[in-house]
Amino acid sequence: MHRTKVRVVEDVLDANDTIARANRDDFDRARVTVVNLMSAPGAGKTRLLERALDGLAERGVRAGVLEGDVQGSYDADRLSLLHLPVAQLNTDNGFGGECHLDANMVRSALGSLPLGDIDLLVVENVGNLVCPAEFRIGEDARIMVCSVTEGEDKPLKYPLMFRACELVLVNKIDLLAHLEFDADRLLANLDAVHPGVDRMLVSARTGEGVDAFRDWLAGLPDRTRSEAAV
Repeated sequence: MHRTKVRVVEDVLDANDTIARANRDDFDRARVTVVNLMSAPGAGKTRLLERALDGLAERGVRAGVLEGDVQGSYDADRLSLLHLPVAQLNTDNGFGGECHLDANMVRSALGSLPLGDIDLLVVENVGNLVCPAEFRIGEDARIMVCSVTEGEDKPLKYPLMFRACELVLVNKIDLLAHLEFDADRLLANLDAVHPGVDRMLVSARTGEGVDAFRDWLAGLPDRTRSEAAV
């Protein structure tokens, strides 16, 4: 029975990877760089995007967002105020209310996105610290947002999520003065599971550190194209 369960999981992931490669081919043809943004619920992904995506157009980067939620369009409605393309993808509509986005879900939404008119697509995944890290969607890079309100032990308790990312954003640092939180311990735990991964300390509320995150996003299309050429 145990072997059967493992085989089923492997089959699901293999099928997902096949569709993810098809997504990747479509993104490459459209010359779109894709970011998979992941976190626990309430870590501040949407507020960070509101700040970081504002101003990207002035940097010559045309951004769009695919917003993933189990239900509702609250976050997509907020991001649409930035006057950039935003598509909503709900997992309760034909996908069983899944706690993550997979490659097939993303593929179902591609027709709602003007891929020919954007350079950078940010996929804001469903808030969850486990399943989103297991399913590739055809992205170029993964970003993990963790907040100081979650505690220093999250990299040790959810190592796959932190290992799967190219960048970790430690959000809500404006609250540090009010918490018993050891930022150095968090970073040490992060290095224990993903040594040397890029990290930034940010505050979506005050804007501290967001300029550096915006610079990282603005440079990503050129970096991925250079790597592809090599």
